[in-house]
Amino acid sequence: MDSILVRGGGPLNGDIEIAGAKNACLTLMPATLLSEEPLTLTNAPRLSDIKTMTALLTSLGAEVSSLQEGKVQAMSSHGDISPLADYEIVRKMRASNLVLGPLLARLGHAVVSLPGGCAIGARPMDLHTTALEALGAEIELKDGYLHAKVKGGRLKGAVHKMRFPSVGATENFLMAASLAKGTSVLENAAREPEIIDLADCLRAMGAQIEGDGTSRIEIQGVDRLHGATHPVVTDRIELGTFMLAPAICGGEVTCLGGKLRLVESFVEKLNLAGIDVQENARGLTVKRTGDRVKAVDVVTEPFPGFPTDLQAQMMALLCTAEGTSELEETIFENRFMHAPELIRMGANIEVHGGKAIVRGVDKLKGAQVMATDLRASVSMILAGLAAEGETVVSRIYHLDRGYEFVERKLSGIGAHIERIQG
Repeated sequence: MDSILVRGGGPLNGDIEIAGAKNACLTLMPATLLSEEPLTLTNAPRLSDIKTMTALLTSLGAEVSSLQEGKVQAMSSHGDISPLADYEIVRKMRASNLVLGPLLARLGHAVVSLPGGCAIGARPMDLHTTALEALGAEIELKDGYLHAKVKGGRLKGAVHKMRFPSVGATENFLMAASLAKGTSVLENAAREPEIIDLADCLRAMGAQIEGDGTSRIEIQGVDRLHGATHPVVTDRIELGTFMLAPAICGGEVTCLGGKLRLVESFVEKLNLAGIDVQENARGLTVKRTGDRVKAVDVVTEPFPGFPTDLQAQMMALLCTAEGTSELEETIFENRFMHAPELIRMGANIEVHGGKAIVRGVDKLKGAQVMATDLRASVSMILAGLAAEGETVVSRIYHLDRGYEFVERKLSGIGAHIERIQG
């Protein structure tokens, strides 16, 4: 099994190109099931999760071609589509559940395995199923599979209010409602940029959607959707992650393609910690203003609040901050599993349920650590960049799910990092 070796020390300077958003692309790809005409995605990230979604769509009968070294995904679902999303593929990735809505809209029935992914909490499917049931689906869990069907074969428009603004459930509802009969309204909808990106893509395919980016989205169902070409939005989580590299190590780095609107709440915390962020024509330029960052408190919230997917990386920064920080995780339970690994590197962290108290230390020290999930894996790398000595991060198969060419990108700005073949 591969691992990552990081040698700490020295500032980081230069440019990092930010990829298209993993979470957006994994949502956009199932939208091909909604039309018999081709859907082409540009600015696609080159990640193992994209390959997993490709395998899933192919198993359903779609055709998927990876072009331009993986930066373009050309898809077509013009043939017969299977309603069965098998466990052997779905178990590898949480986003596999995003075929449920499109299959119901396209076929009127679906059998989809409960999904897998990072072990960071239950992330219940009931938010998805109740949203689709509001549109007329009947869903039953049997032997680990969701068996869903629509009486009469076509979903019907409805008003549904979610008890929590789930991104995935919002996406499933949007795709399903686009082909439902009549008008649908989703209240307490997620507001993330990935939702807006999906709505933009669906509109390009002929959908009638208003209100995306707000908590109330209205969809007027249409009889059919056509093909389209759509660019995947910039990955705000990769953007935030690489913005933390010069914040932790010093130096000045420009994240190419970065937009402030994607990470405003995150940048507010960076500013309080003593990190300068400037938006320009090339992207976002980041530099630390002092020798040591200041402690800040962080509470994860649905967008536009502080992203849960940047909590682990932010903790790595605050390990060497001046003062005491408190991080509260409100989205997922079990998402402080990186804390014991940071403690192995000399961090002073106490976890009490959904809160972590981080008392800044002068310096972290390299150690052998283990990645517990996708975002934790990169937080270990960030910590290792500023630590004394060598850090070896094992179980990095998580990393390849969400970050493309992380060693190449960090090496390009002066980091001492390499992959060790296992």
